[in-house]
Amino acid sequence: MSESVHTVMALPTARPSGCPFDPPAELIDARRHGPISRYPHPGGKPGWLITGYDEVRSVLADPRFSARKDLMNVVDYELPPAPPGEFLLTDEPQHSRYRKPLVGKFTVRRMRLLTERIEQITADCLDAMEQAGPAADLVTAFAKPIPTIIICELLGVPYEDRASFQEQIDTFMNGEPDEEKLIAAYTATQEYLAQLVTAKRANPTDDVLSELADSDLTDEELRGISLILLAAGFDTTANMLSLGTFALLQHPEQLAALRTDPELIDQAVEELLRYLSVAKSFMRTALVDVEVGGRTIEAGTTVVLSYNTANRDPERFADPHTLDLNRQDGGNLAFGHGIHLCLGQQLARIEMRVAFSALLKRFPTLRLAVPAEEVALRPETADIYGVKSLPVTWDV
Repeated sequence: MSESVHTVMALPTARPSGCPFDPPAELIDARRHGPISRYPHPGGKPGWLITGYDEVRSVLADPRFSARKDLMNVVDYELPPAPPGEFLLTDEPQHSRYRKPLVGKFTVRRMRLLTERIEQITADCLDAMEQAGPAADLVTAFAKPIPTIIICELLGVPYEDRASFQEQIDTFMNGEPDEEKLIAAYTATQEYLAQLVTAKRANPTDDVLSELADSDLTDEELRGISLILLAAGFDTTANMLSLGTFALLQHPEQLAALRTDPELIDQAVEELLRYLSVAKSFMRTALVDVEVGGRTIEAGTTVVLSYNTANRDPERFADPHTLDLNRQDGGNLAFGHGIHLCLGQQLARIEMRVAFSALLKRFPTLRLAVPAEEVALRPETADIYGVKSLPVTWDV
């Protein structure tokens, strides 16, 4: 192909000044040049950055692209395989071995049965927040506790362990540069999960991990599966709840529309998922030569899939950089697509519907307690985008 190809020399992570909800400006610019750009990986290996909606979706559904960690051709040395059980970084048939036993645990029907419990947990958090108010950090008082309690109950983590467990998970997932602290927290979490698996084998209780323990999965595989469920079930939802509230408070006309019509909540959740795209990007490696967006991805080349620009693609979404809770063009990629479509997407949706609705009903005068530019964002190195804290207040 004779025309020039746009090149992105480094994967940008910095958000535009004053626009904490928008993808990095360089990514938006890359999409303007076309759905796919050349991207040399930091390790020196050639690669591609895919920013278009249709192209990202097609790669996610294409078995000619691999999710395997050991095939990621991004550095000048061989990467190890994913640890046992970590199915996000595997292909078929191993992927199905890990995922199939979980599918029945996360059906729409089963997740809806959890709604009453989610409502109770949310109400308890709001009660405590109201009693301690009229000011709070929405992250610690609301956004983190709700998904943490839910996922801990699903896995059967004892009540007395949950506070320290949440702290460990938060430490190794928050993107802070203290590598020693990160490794210590990750190791402690792995050790705890190993002990939990052993306990469930010996004395099963009414939870997902106990049900999985009654299978041919090894202890190591169960530990890896548990870690993925924790990461997906806690960090992403917690950041959607906090960043989503921040976005609503910064868009008063949209917030007013939701307050006026609570039935709008389903569309609101989908639009916030699209608009914020807290899971920013994933990688895939071509197993054979594949054409994507008019370019040939050579076998062995690793591509970066930019979810946040795909969900802002003007060829897929009208006025994509506008938060519009009445948007009709759905189909966002916040939960991915294809065989790796997020297993807990229905749980996350129910948690967000319940939590946002209850929060806005309980605190009709909720507002930021600091100027928007003073809200502390998570480090750019964090895999999941969000805020570190969200100071809010309300009238009493």
